[in-house]
Amino acid sequence: MDVAEKGEPMPILSLGEGKNMVTQLLLVNLTVFILLFFTQIVYNIEGNSTIRFNLDVMNNVILPASFSRLASLPWTFITSLFVNESVWLIFGNMVWLWAFGSVLQRKAGPGIILPLYLFGGMAGNLLYMLGMQFIPAWHPTQFFASYFGSSASVMSLAVATLLLAPDVRFFQKLNGGGGIPMWVLTVLYILMAVSEHLFSHHDLTTLPALIGGAITGFLFMSAWKKGNDWGAGFNKLVYKATHLFHPKEN
Repeated sequence: MDVAEKGEPMPILSLGEGKNMVTQLLLVNLTVFILLFFTQIVYNIEGNSTIRFNLDVMNNVILPASFSRLASLPWTFITSLFVNESVWLIFGNMVWLWAFGSVLQRKAGPGIILPLYLFGGMAGNLLYMLGMQFIPAWHPTQFFASYFGSSASVMSLAVATLLLAPDVRFFQKLNGGGGIPMWVLTVLYILMAVSEHLFSHHDLTTLPALIGGAITGFLFMSAWKKGNDWGAGFNKLVYKATHLFHPKEN
């Protein structure tokens, strides 16, 4: 993968400069997946049904479709961004997270990755809930429907990366040594993400989440290229929170 370094490293959280925020997100997502997987195994061993597991565990980490249910489970607005239930979902999302995130991190620095991941995912969650609330065909299902996954977050990274580094090429030994352009990879990802919801799950209700992620990636990177880092305040806040009890250096 041919990626030229560009710009100075941006301030990051408590991980130290030069650390790989993409790797950190991969580890968090994989850890959550493994914990949920083995928790379900324990439930099955103890004779509990999948329904019981969903009621006790999944309902406390995935995003409910109605605002009234969200009011009693507000943390799910964030936790749902790290829940990838199936092997196919976690594998696909993590491969694309690595592909786009690694380019974006090298071009813009690690400090952009986490804010964009979270903002894109939260925008996707919000559009999903608004769609369930205001689209008549979906409204009746909002009281038992739910949403989870890092797809919207990855979509925001994909669009932001395309906007920042459209000339980057992957796998340069392919295509006569020219490699695969970033725009081709991004279009391929978008088609796969949309078709996954349309043809595999036959579910249109999650498409607003992908749109929310795409819009966030576009707006975030458009502002960043003009010198406005929307994630700077978030990074400073988290840095202070994670260094609250660190001894001050003389």
